[in-house]
Amino acid sequence: MALDGITLHAITKELKEEIIGGRIDKIYQPEKEELIFIIRNKGKNYKLLLSANANYPRIYLTEENKENPAEPPMFCMLLRKFLQNGRIIDIKQVEFDRIIKIDIETKDELENQTIKTLIIEIMGRHSNIILIDKATQTIIDSIKRVYSDMSKVREVLPGRQYVYPPLQEKLNINNLSLPSFKEAVNNYKSKKIEKTLVDILQGFSPTLAREVAFRCNVSDRFVESIEDEQIENLYQHIKKIYEDVLILNLKPCIAFQENEVIDFSCIDLTQYITKTFFPTVNQAACKFFSEKANIINLQARSSDLRKIINNNLEKLYNKLDKLQQELNEAKNADTFRLYGELITANMHLLKKGMESFKTINYYTGEEIEIPIDKKYSPSENAQRYFKKYSKLKNANKIIEKQISDTLEEITYLEGQLVNLENCTLPSEIEEIKNELSEQGYIHKQQKKKISRQTLSQPLHVVSSDGFDIYIGKNNTQNDYLTLKFANPNDIWLHTKDIPGSHVIIKTNNKSVPETTLIEAAKLAAKYSKAKNSSNVPVDYTLKKYVKKPSGAKPGFVIYTNQKTLYVNPE
Repeated sequence: MALDGITLHAITKELKEEIIGGRIDKIYQPEKEELIFIIRNKGKNYKLLLSANANYPRIYLTEENKENPAEPPMFCMLLRKFLQNGRIIDIKQVEFDRIIKIDIETKDELENQTIKTLIIEIMGRHSNIILIDKATQTIIDSIKRVYSDMSKVREVLPGRQYVYPPLQEKLNINNLSLPSFKEAVNNYKSKKIEKTLVDILQGFSPTLAREVAFRCNVSDRFVESIEDEQIENLYQHIKKIYEDVLILNLKPCIAFQENEVIDFSCIDLTQYITKTFFPTVNQAACKFFSEKANIINLQARSSDLRKIINNNLEKLYNKLDKLQQELNEAKNADTFRLYGELITANMHLLKKGMESFKTINYYTGEEIEIPIDKKYSPSENAQRYFKKYSKLKNANKIIEKQISDTLEEITYLEGQLVNLENCTLPSEIEEIKNELSEQGYIHKQQKKKISRQTLSQPLHVVSSDGFDIYIGKNNTQNDYLTLKFANPNDIWLHTKDIPGSHVIIKTNNKSVPETTLIEAAKLAAKYSKAKNSSNVPVDYTLKKYVKKPSGAKPGFVIYTNQKTLYVNPE
């Protein structure tokens, strides 16, 4: 858990400086367990994000825009009723635990002043956001209701008295002394120092514990192997972190590994090499969690679609194998005709009950052995071979058409897997879901009429030469870009014979430099099935040479006058 009590303490102090005294202008609930408060303070709007998501519970100020459901959830409506236009008068952390209390002054139905407290409990799968009446400590409601059969410790239900979750008996670094620290550490001699710090100190996460151990050169050491002097050194580092948090003398950062965010803290994580620093802890938290949570959210939303697509692909792969076998058999149709002819020519030599006979192939002069079904007479065997020849000869074209259709369907569904990987917004996944429903892969849903303004938008980047490049992230965007958005002389790009995104370079009737063309080709390769390959072929042509055949599936086009570039995805 990156958002430990120490980091949360720093976030709380920053929130106090920014939003105390501010009025709650709007409240949204973009996700099932996530809230956004728009707060007006000191002539500026702030967005406060609160989340009780089991994977990434969190609180911080954010700049990101989230899509909201058409109908606000019940808890969101309740918060609007009690808190909208209310004034934030206090923000507190319960000791160094991961519990934040926000007091909001508002008016009740009789216009009397009242104070409501919004409690954010950041505790993994037990995380919650709870609204209570401050005077009576009575729960009004929560984003997750907890019944007695769900928890033996406490219920979280409207009308119940609010009770804090059981707090762990750990040392509070606010009044931590060296003797108490030494005593606590020495009680864990058989444990490594990092785990010991997490177990004994309130607000300490594994990330923070590893950092302190790293700075003190005792990483991965067991407590029993550490001298008193090193324990004192650990104590001094911990007290220094506490003092820096109190005065916000911090270096918030995110650590990266191979361009992927892996860790975050309110202090400099010296244990990592690749880091990005931020002016505030809130900004670092926003960047870290928005990337992590977005990945988890999109994966959850797309997992069912992936199963549906993969199940259909498995059936299609099996179907293709059988069709290939049938085609190979159909290509042997002339062999069955020859068998029939040779049986007829040698009828006087054959008797019922024979399983095969040898004769000379009068086309090649070579000896040939012909299988015979002993259940049938020689004449009936000949007729069976002639019928098989006639059937396979007619089936040849039909099977080739079925193979072509099956390959087209496989390409379409493999493209949808690529589209799911490219999606960055829930609405883009929803568009894929609607499309699969329209194509008959999932149960047809009642589809709402959607205007272009409410559809998701393609990815837009600007090349190093200043040309606008647009990349479709699903077939809805691909068709829009190619068939409606692009002008005839814009450049259209797509990976050659590989599922991927449509890419458009807006030329504005200007000559496009090779650098822009290569950059766009690299993007086409990146947003394709070949994103992990090298030397990927990318076709490009003018948009006027790109057509969509009548009745073709979404995202499918044909094109001419193309040239091919070979690039590495980037």
